[in-house]
Order: sequence, then structure tokens, then C-alpha cells
Amino acid sequence: MKKKLYRIEEGKMLCGVCGGIAEYFDIDPTLVRLGFVLLSCAAGSALFVYIVTAIIIPVKSDIIDAG
Repeated sequence: MKKKLYRIEEGKMLCGVCGGIAEYFDIDPTLVRLGFVLLSCAAGSALFVYIVTAIIIPVKSDIIDAG
């Protein structure tokens, strides 16, 4: 089965982007969230990337309904 990137709806903090990325790579969502915070503090562009990915990446229920 082909892996698909999506935003999660259950267990999300803000938009579910980090949780979806964590499920895609099969890692703990806390690590992804921590990475976004560290990148945001270091480079400042992580917040912009998060907002863009929240707009671009579909929600899990939309993928399941369509496929």
C-alpha cells in the first residue's frame, strides 16, 4: 500500500500537520513538534512552513472518502 501524507484529526495540537508527518515517517509526534519549535527559534521560517503545509496537506478523512 502506498503511503500518503495527510493531516490528522484525532490527537492534533493545532492543525494536525506534525501528527500527520509523524504518522507518515512512523515516529513520535512529539519529536516532530519539537523539531518545528527548534527550527522556528533558530531560523524563524518554521511558522511560515507550518501554515503553508496546513493549507496544502489534506485532512485524513478527505483522503479516505475520496480513495
